Amino acid sequence: AVVERLATGGAAVSVDTRKSEVISAALLAGARLVNDVSALTFDPRSAEVVAASGAPIILMHHLGSPETMQQDPRYDDVLIEVYQWLAQRIDAAVAVGIDRSRILIDPGFGFGKTVAHNLELMNGLALFHSLRCPLVIGASRKRTIGALSNEAPADRRLGGSIAFAIKAVEQGAQLLRVHDVPETIQALRVWRGLRDQALTPRIG
Repeated sequence: AVVERLATGGAAVSVDTRKSEVISAALLAGARLVNDVSALTFDPRSAEVVAASGAPIILMHHLGSPETMQQDPRYDDVLIEVYQWLAQRIDAAVAVGIDRSRILIDPGFGFGKTVAHNLELMNGLALFHSLRCPLVIGASRKRTIGALSNEAPADRRLGGSIAFAIKAVEQGAQLLRVHDVPETIQALRVWRGLRDQALTPRIG
């Protein structure tokens, strides 16, 4: 009912789920984007439902299950391993009939990563553009911000969230998931104004 009300009111609704039944119901109610934090690995039917619907899908990297993913996550090279994992999930999605043009990717900031892993991913986001899918970043209010700012609680992480948002768009991220929408939009408008002014040729 909530999805239907939002959709009929003109909102572009995204459904965040790992379950095929929820995907089906949400799309039927008017949702236009599916965000699967398991990258279509949790429910075998999810890929078929998304393929049949023609809806765009966000494939997000994760390590382990939600219950255990933050218990000492380890990588030899987090940037390369996340990249390769997402490449495999893209290929798997295409193989079941999901058009590549409808696939978005998310490196899974905070999902099975330490603070150091998250920072390495954020610094290396540009690498993911070679996968030829739009890049989605969800770093708003994440624990890493608290870890870098005297364990600030989630509702006091606006500054860090904006810093991550600007870092992400500087590296070409096409879609941001944020809690503080007006503040983030204002910050990005100022960032864009500074960038555009810096690129404006000086005459005379």
